Amino acid sequence: MSERKVLTKYYPPDFDPSAISRKPKGIKKKGPKVITVRLMAPFPMKCTACGEYIHRGRKFNARKETLDEKYLSIAIIRFYIRCTRCSGEITFRTDPKNMDYECERGAKRNFESWRDSKDEKYGETQEETLERLERAENEEEEKLERDKMAELEEKMKDSKREMAIADALDEIRTRNARIQRNGSNIDEAASVLVRDEVDESRLREEKEDEEAARLAFRDASGVRVKRLVEEEDAILMPPPPPPIVPFKRGKKKSSVPSLGIKKKPSLI
Repeated sequence: MSERKVLTKYYPPDFDPSAISRKPKGIKKKGPKVITVRLMAPFPMKCTACGEYIHRGRKFNARKETLDEKYLSIAIIRFYIRCTRCSGEITFRTDPKNMDYECERGAKRNFESWRDSKDEKYGETQEETLERLERAENEEEEKLERDKMAELEEKMKDSKREMAIADALDEIRTRNARIQRNGSNIDEAASVLVRDEVDESRLREEKEDEEAARLAFRDASGVRVKRLVEEEDAILMPPPPPPIVPFKRGKKKSSVPSLGIKKKPSLI
């Protein structure tokens, strides 16, 4: 194993370094870059030269060429393969627009049901189907937005209606309270007026009674009549009651003689 790791090389006696052709650096090959790759057939095809069928997934040693044209900044690549029977050259390229491959020459792509140009159900192409689905999705989004806007407007109307009803109720309550307060004040004022009227009527009646009594005790000339006490009236008058003498309770003396019993004076 040691001889495989040597760093020195053997140069024969007749070695001429000037005979070695060197490629100068900085010079690049013009044209598209072509490299050899291993790939599988991306679709089933039929060779136009010999009629050989090449199924999908068959492996080939192909040449890969990057083209200058692009689709939405995506590079387009061309592949070169040879027919397994007649060695005829077959070329196909990538199709990034349809996310597929496109056969150029040397073979014809076989029929594939899923790649039918017309849809059996709707009778339209794949692009038309995509456009229809996109249009339906946009319409559904617009409908949802309209529904949301209508719902929001309805909520705003409900809130405004509730606010108007609350304001009307507050106004009614305020008016009722004012009317009730004014009614109580009116009742109080009416009771005060009635009381004043009663007092005035009573005072007026008392004045009328006094005036009538004053007029009754005056003669035609307006002189006040004095009442004279006549003798008959004085005779007929009852005598005055006797004066009331106050009663004073005294000690009652016993009529029984004492038996010689003397009471001791109290020490207190």
